[in-house]
Amino acid sequence: FDCVVVAFGLRNMTHKDRALAEMRRVLRAGGRLLVLEFSQVWRPLAPAYDFYSFQVIPRLGQIITDDEASYRYLAESIRVHPDQEALKSLMEQAGLEGVEYFNLALGVVALHRGFKF
Repeated sequence: FDCVVVAFGLRNMTHKDRALAEMRRVLRAGGRLLVLEFSQVWRPLAPAYDFYSFQVIPRLGQIITDDEASYRYLAESIRVHPDQEALKSLMEQAGLEGVEYFNLALGVVALHRGFKF
């Protein structure tokens, strides 16, 4: 298989649909696309995860790097990124087949996989 791996990058793309279509276009027949990205955490953990993301991480960013804004952006960009099912749907709309995803760390991160047949 030919493989394209996108690690923590799709979240920052303005036109995710176009990006996915282009990734599919460059795959050879039989190739697979892997998208590893922050995603939606398991619902019972969401309040604690939100507190950590919006209160703890930006404060640590301020203390360690003197840059709270970048770490706040990280948390905000994760929340507006499509959830697992929505990203699966976007990949299918881009023409990928056999799309599935695997939640890691209770959904904090998800690995999506799709094929070009």
